[in-house]
Amino acid sequence: MALRPLTETEISDIRMQLNELQVEHRDLDQVILHLIENPPPDELLIRRLKKRKLALKDRILLLEQMLIPDIPA
Repeated sequence: MALRPLTETEISDIRMQLNELQVEHRDLDQVILHLIENPPPDELLIRRLKKRKLALKDRILLLEQMLIPDIPA
């Protein structure tokens, strides 16, 4: 089953989403680091933020893969 190529608008939308997710991922990194370095750390909050960060990373990888054109074998 062949998928149709992405339109320029779809590519632009994906890149915009990708950028927003990457910014949020970096922001979470900074928040987590700040919480860890300034005791007493809220362990539950840190775990939740790390889980969100991993979910963002998965979504980022999925969007990046969508931008890579399929090469027929």
